[in-house]
Amino acid sequence: MNSNLTDDERIGLIAGHISEIISLIGEDTDREGLVKTPMRAAKALWFLTSGYRTEPAEVMQQALFAHDGSQMIVVRDIEFYSLCEHHMLPFFGTISVGYIPDGKIIGLSKLARCVEVFARRLQVQERITAQLCREVERQLGASGVMVVCRARHLCMQMRGVEKQNATTVTTHAEGRFATDAALRAEFLQAVSSN
Repeated sequence: MNSNLTDDERIGLIAGHISEIISLIGEDTDREGLVKTPMRAAKALWFLTSGYRTEPAEVMQQALFAHDGSQMIVVRDIEFYSLCEHHMLPFFGTISVGYIPDGKIIGLSKLARCVEVFARRLQVQERITAQLCREVERQLGASGVMVVCRARHLCMQMRGVEKQNATTVTTHAEGRFATDAALRAEFLQAVSSN
């Protein structure tokens, strides 16, 4: 792909491909309800994949602060929406992040923004969980980080096995959380639903 293209040019090309797909599935792209669909869908896809055009480190570096405490900090139930890389269907749920600071803390909203950066890419749940955990550890130099992700996948609900109530839970731990079972248990207790 030509890297000299503007965003609008890329969106236009995506719309052209979507129009072709609509035709290939047997629909009339000139039908009133579909005339503007290729461009709307292209703009939606561009937004839903905006994480490719944002670096998580840049987001997190905007709000790092000195902190001399070392007690666990937890932000739970950060909602997210992503696209599964296998079928390009949505999966969505919540992510909870816990970390043990070692000289730095981060503005709480930046954790949510970092979740969005990773979620707005073609993803699998296991990867987004690990990527977020490792990035928080890297940017904060935290002595431990743990992430829990709970999600529902439309690729399991709308097609395939069609199991509407299935929820997938993934975890990833770094540092002290990876080696200390009591600390992991404390975090899991903090993020469990009441």
